[in-house]
Amino acid sequence: MQVSVETLEGLKRRMTVELPIEQVNEIVDNRLRSMAREMRLDGFRPGKVPLQVVRQRFGVHARQEAYGELIQKSYYEALGEQKLHAVGDPAIDIKDEKDAFIYVAEFEVVPELIISDLGGAELERPVAELLDSDVDGMIEKLRQQRVTWNKVERAAQDGDQLMISFVGKIDDEEFEGGSAVKVPLVLGSGSMIDGFEQGLLGASEGDERSVETTFPDDYQAQHLAGKAAVFEITVNEVAEPVLPEVDEEFAKAMGVEDGSVDLFKQEIRTNMQRELDAKIKSKTKEGVMELLLVKHEFDVPQAIIDDEANRLREDTRKQMESQGQSSSTFQLPVEVFKEQAERRVKLGMLTTKIISEQKIEVDDERLREMIEEFAASYESPQEMIDWYYEDAERIDPVRHVVLEDQVVDWVLSQVKVEEKQHSFDELT
Repeated sequence: MQVSVETLEGLKRRMTVELPIEQVNEIVDNRLRSMAREMRLDGFRPGKVPLQVVRQRFGVHARQEAYGELIQKSYYEALGEQKLHAVGDPAIDIKDEKDAFIYVAEFEVVPELIISDLGGAELERPVAELLDSDVDGMIEKLRQQRVTWNKVERAAQDGDQLMISFVGKIDDEEFEGGSAVKVPLVLGSGSMIDGFEQGLLGASEGDERSVETTFPDDYQAQHLAGKAAVFEITVNEVAEPVLPEVDEEFAKAMGVEDGSVDLFKQEIRTNMQRELDAKIKSKTKEGVMELLLVKHEFDVPQAIIDDEANRLREDTRKQMESQGQSSSTFQLPVEVFKEQAERRVKLGMLTTKIISEQKIEVDDERLREMIEEFAASYESPQEMIDWYYEDAERIDPVRHVVLEDQVVDWVLSQVKVEEKQHSFDELT
């Protein structure tokens, strides 16, 4: 076997393989003899069909099968001989089959990665402290979610809920979607276009107001975008917000069975701390991965990118279906996912290379901690933990995440880390 390799653009290679024609002929003859021993043909006894007759009828087919067999075998032998790591299916072109069997295979190869020295790199890592004011703010948001409304006999102010009826007109003509009867509106919520809510401040039950406003240029209904409108509004009712007290009843409503306010506040703090820690970890990991991409520029085989893009599209389709959307109405082209796919493939190659070079092995203790963290939100955490450990396929994705986290730790140990202070709200 004679093999030559030509380097094309990027990661593409063209490999020419030449084999003695005798190899083809030997395979063809063996196939035809085998067929002759089993063939039944009118005019001949079973197994006695002359080889020449078999060759005339099935010779072309036998030769095509011989080509396929030789290509399949010699292609991988040639790759090994040339120390090439090909990806995807090659494009095969048979060039000669007279004096020698010659074919050309075009394919892409996996790039050779060299992890750069990260010693001079700098990385910013966010840090934040959960303050009492953050916890108080979260409790206030929970109170706001359970607000009730008390009707009042006074002028409306910011934060009040009005029950209103209105008719909207453009150039003295009513427009579709511009009218409503007895709908609630919280002043200051920003749920209406600019000027609408402001025009109702100070209004009382029974008042009628005419509010002039203009739809934004980027308004979602294009036929209204940028147009001036007048709304004739009747105030049917004014109500002020009543927030629940943070007491035993409120704590029970938030899931604390015994109604302990102290326990409720502690659970809020614990959940917020967990959220903050997760966000810091996520942001740090994003920074590490971005640094790896910046420090390592390399081409990726298009075949791998295409596979990943198709996988991302399929995952998105399944997610949309789980949310009740029909797959027939969700047909994003695969090109939409190419950029994300290339990024994921590159990061996968980089982390795999680091794991191999640094001989990083899964930290079983961290693996256990992560599984316990996943299981903590379930009613029976231990059952969920046992479920993970019952099947290696279930635990493999978690193992992969832990390995990535260990790669992040290794990168952080190689670079200069600058901590930047943030508030809880800034990070979450």
